Amino acid sequence: MSFASILFINLLFKIMSSIMTKKQSSKSLQKEGSSNLKTTSITSANIIKSNRSKSPSIKKFVKEILAGNVSYLSRAITLIESTNKKHQKKANIILEQCLPFANKSVRIGITGVPGVGKSTFIEVLGKHLTSNHKKVAVLAVDPSSSLNKGSILGDKTRMEELVNDKNAYIRPSPSGSSLGGVARKTRESIILCEAAGFDTIIIETVGVGQSETMVHSMVDFFLLLKIAGAGDELQGIKRGIIEMADAIVINKSDGENIKNTHIAKIEFSRALQLYPPKESGWKPKVLSASALKNIGIDIISNMIDQYICLTKKQGFFNTKRNNQNTFWLKTTIEESLYNSFFKNNKISIDLQQEIELLKNGKTTPFNAASKLLKTYHGET
Repeated sequence: MSFASILFINLLFKIMSSIMTKKQSSKSLQKEGSSNLKTTSITSANIIKSNRSKSPSIKKFVKEILAGNVSYLSRAITLIESTNKKHQKKANIILEQCLPFANKSVRIGITGVPGVGKSTFIEVLGKHLTSNHKKVAVLAVDPSSSLNKGSILGDKTRMEELVNDKNAYIRPSPSGSSLGGVARKTRESIILCEAAGFDTIIIETVGVGQSETMVHSMVDFFLLLKIAGAGDELQGIKRGIIEMADAIVINKSDGENIKNTHIAKIEFSRALQLYPPKESGWKPKVLSASALKNIGIDIISNMIDQYICLTKKQGFFNTKRNNQNTFWLKTTIEESLYNSFFKNNKISIDLQQEIELLKNGKTTPFNAASKLLKTYHGET
C-alpha cells in the first residue's frame, strides 16, 4: 500500500469519527433539552395550580376591580354566585367596599322571545357604544335545565366580535331556580361591573316567564325586541310587558320583511296609545332595526340617551333607582326568611306531619300554615 493511500485512509477515518461524535452530541443535547422542557412545564403547571388555589385577599380583589381587571371581576362575580357561606361572606365585603364607586352607569334591559335576535342586536349595539368611547358590560342570563340545572352559557360564542373588544365584558350566568329565570345575583354583579369602570350595563333576559318583570326592576331603560311577519304581532304579548317597555324595536327589518315591519310599527304604536302616560313623562317609541345589517342602531342609541337626559332632568332617574333599591331590600328579606323557614329542622319534621293531615282531610292549608309559623316563631 502506497504512502498516499495510507494518508487518505487516515483522513477518511478522522472525518467519520468527527461525524459520529457530532451525532452523539446532538442526541445528548436533544435528550437534555427535552428533559429541561418537561421539567419547566411541570414547574409552570405547579405554579399556576398553586396560584389558582390561593384565593386573593379582599383588599386585592377590590384594588384589581377598581383598576378594571376583568379577570378579578369575573372571579368576584363567581364568589357572588356561589352558595358557599365563606364565599358569600367574602363577596358581601367586596360589594360593600365597591359600592361607593358604583351607580354611575346606564342600565339597559333587553328582552324578547327566543329567535328575535337578542344576541346579535346586543352585540351590534355594544360595538356601536364602544366605538363611541363607552365601556359596555353585558350580563346575559342563560336558562338552566330543570333536570340537571346545567346551562349552555353560549352568549360568548354568539357575540364573537364584542367578546374581543377591549372595552366590552360579557358575563353569561345560569338562571338557576331563581324567580323568572333571572340570576339571583345579577343585581350585585351590576355593582361590581360599575365599580370596574363600565358605564353601560346591558342585561339580557332569557325571554321566558316573569324574567321581564325582574329585569325591569333593576334597569333604567327597558327595551322590548319584536319581529314582524310572525303572525298577529300583538297576539300573546302580556299587557304588563308593553306597559313596562320604554321602547319597542322591530328587529330583522330588512329585505322582504320591511313591509311587514311597517305594518307592525303601526299596530304597536296604536296599542301604546291605549296605555296611561308614564310617570317619567316619557312617551314609549316604536322603532325598527336590522342588527344583521347594522341599520337603525344609532337611532336607538340616541333615543336611549334622550330618555336618560329627560329622566335625570326631571329627577325620575334617581327616584326610580331608590324605588328599585327598596324593592330589592324587601325581596332579599323575603328570600332569606323563606330559606330560613324551610331549612329549619323542626319545621321540616312538622311540615311532613301537616302534609299527611292535609291528605287525610284533618286540617286545612291555612290552619297548617298558621301552626307551622307559630312553631317557627317559638309560639305555643
